[in-house]
Amino acid sequence: MDMRNHHLKEDIREYWSKRSETFDLAFGHRIPPGPELDAWAAAMRHALGARPMKVLELACGTGEVTNVLLSLGHEVTALDFSEAMLAVARRKHAGNDRVRFILADAERTMEPDGAYDAVVCRHLVWTLTEPEEAFAEWFRLLKPGGRLLVFDGDWSKPTPLGRLASLAVSALERFIGHDPHYDGAMSERHAKIMERLPFGDGLTTKRLVPLIGAAGFRDIRLCSHWPIAAAQRRKADLRNRLRTFFYRRFVLTCARPSGDGGRS
Repeated sequence: MDMRNHHLKEDIREYWSKRSETFDLAFGHRIPPGPELDAWAAAMRHALGARPMKVLELACGTGEVTNVLLSLGHEVTALDFSEAMLAVARRKHAGNDRVRFILADAERTMEPDGAYDAVVCRHLVWTLTEPEEAFAEWFRLLKPGGRLLVFDGDWSKPTPLGRLASLAVSALERFIGHDPHYDGAMSERHAKIMERLPFGDGLTTKRLVPLIGAAGFRDIRLCSHWPIAAAQRRKADLRNRLRTFFYRRFVLTCARPSGDGGRS
C-alpha cells in the first residue's frame, strides 16, 4: 500500500472514531422506525429481492443499516475499521445471533472468495483511497450472481437547489444556533480529508459506473434516492428538511455475472 494512503486511512479512521458516540444524533445517519426505515427497507428489497441472504455490510458504522438488513431477515457480517464505531454497533445489536461484527478494512477485507450473496454499503465509496482495487475486492467476495448495493452521493458541492437550501439553513441558524452534531461536507476536517481522496472532487455516477464495469460487474442500475429523502423529511424539522436537498445522492446496484467461471 502507498504510505500516503496508509496515513490518509489513519486520518479517516480517527475522524470517524471521534464521531462514534454522537454519530446517531446527526441527522441523516440514524434510520428511525417508521417512514424512513420503511423507505430504506423498500430500497434494499427492490435491489436484493425478498429472499433472506448472506450479506456483507461494509463500513457499518454504528449499525443503522445493519438494523435494516436484519429487519429484512438477512444474515449479516458487518465490518468497520473503527473499533469505536463497532463498539456502538455491538451494543446496539447485542444478543442478535444473525449478525457478526468484525474489525476490517473495507478495501481489503480478508474475507474468503465467493462467500456472500450480497455486499452493501452506505456512504463508503466516496472515502475509498484505492477504488479500483476495492471494487475488484468486492467482486471477489460475491458468489456468481451475487449483488452489490451502494448508497452514496456527490458530497463535493451542493446542487443548485442545495446551494439555496444551504443559504436558508445558514440564515435560520442565526436565530436558532448551530447544530453541534452536524459535521457536514463543508466542515474543515471533513474538507481536508476530501481533498486527498480520489473522489474528493465529486463522486458522480458518470465516474463510478465505468469503474464498476471494469471490475467485472454487470447489470448496473441506477435508482433514485428520492423516496428515502422524502421519508426523512416527513418527521424532520425545517433545518433538517432543507438539508435533504443539499447534495445529489444515488443508489447503484449491479451483479457479479452468474457464469463468470469463478473469476476473481
